[in-house]
Amino acid sequence: MKTADALRIRIVLLGLRNAGKSSLMNNLFEKDVSIVSEIPGTTTDPVARAMELDDFGPVSVIDTAGLDDEGEIGKERIKKTVERIENADIHVIVSRIDRKPMESELSLAESILKKNGLLVVALTFADHPVDNVKLEWAKKYPYCSIDNLSKNGIDSFKKTLISLKEKITIEKPPLDGIVKEGDLVLMVTPIDASAPKARLIMPQVETIRDCLDKECGAFVIKENEVKYFYDTLKIKPALVITDSQAFHKVALDIPPKQMLTSFSILYARKKGDLSEFVKGIAALKKYSDKNKSDNETPVHRTSPQTDKQKAQNTRVLILEACSHHRKDEDIGTVKIPALFRKLIDENAEFDFLRALPDEESILKYSAIIHCGACMITRTTMVSRLEKIKESGIPVINYGLFLAWVNNLLPRALEPFEEIYSQWKDFEFSK
Repeated sequence: MKTADALRIRIVLLGLRNAGKSSLMNNLFEKDVSIVSEIPGTTTDPVARAMELDDFGPVSVIDTAGLDDEGEIGKERIKKTVERIENADIHVIVSRIDRKPMESELSLAESILKKNGLLVVALTFADHPVDNVKLEWAKKYPYCSIDNLSKNGIDSFKKTLISLKEKITIEKPPLDGIVKEGDLVLMVTPIDASAPKARLIMPQVETIRDCLDKECGAFVIKENEVKYFYDTLKIKPALVITDSQAFHKVALDIPPKQMLTSFSILYARKKGDLSEFVKGIAALKKYSDKNKSDNETPVHRTSPQTDKQKAQNTRVLILEACSHHRKDEDIGTVKIPALFRKLIDENAEFDFLRALPDEESILKYSAIIHCGACMITRTTMVSRLEKIKESGIPVINYGLFLAWVNNLLPRALEPFEEIYSQWKDFEFSK
């Protein structure tokens, strides 16, 4: 089974048009993966390819449109490039060695470093006369000179990339610090309409593999088998992990003191900031309590809303990270909105997106409920969370939301000692 794209280090090639980005990418892969032409603007949408980079391991290399692209379409291409910049683990500015540095190159390098990003400068057209100003600028960063025609410098470029490996924050495995050698982990994986045929979803597969790597026992069952197998086990599990949608049933079938969490909550920690999601739950609970106290009519009101009431409705963004096929009982578009309307605000309105809105559009939301983010990198998720945090909007993870509505908080946080011990600090009991 190949390494999932979400687990690969992302190396993004950036620069002006005709700087040699596509040629560099082709030389890295030793075959034509990007179209090369003397016509400016040949690369339109980002081109991503996966490879094993020597001692670095699995990486994804992305070729992007030129930062100096022109016209309305050019603006859209640059927008796509900027998205890749934000999600990159290593930024490579590809620049001609025979030309003075452009202002856009200088400002790009400064903005990357300002965000503590990793930067490499690849000076192309090394068979041409050297511009000394360009060379002095490049020497501020890890750099190398490359002649894409003869391929001289490609090995040096690879070594430069590999030298940054230790500076990259690698995603921790899902069970890091939670279980120990010899533990038994019981995993509950429902096989319903939303389950992919003939396979498990990534969080389940990766957690099983992590169990094996940690010398733990992995016991995988469906939700309707929990009580029978749990009661017959001589060695009780150190941890039960369930699909979030089965939280209620699983909790009923195991003892109250049994440690329990969900795959989605594991990924909330693995991909992002678990404490930020818990703060989102705290904010949502306060809103829910206030909404109930302000509501003099029954929760299930059937009277039509006035235009003023509609304008004041809570608007919630359901934010996903992948383009899976949505089923009739989809967790994000059907189940979570139904629970939110039933338990929090019956008039809430929902939008469903797979990319974070711009700074202005995001402000119309009262809350954001995010999926487990298994299909994007931690770098991408952290970038999303930083923007959401700046907006001041509470953000909640699918699994934490479902744990809360099933009265399983703080229990579902017990495996995460630091967060569990800080539970009251999130002001749930105030």
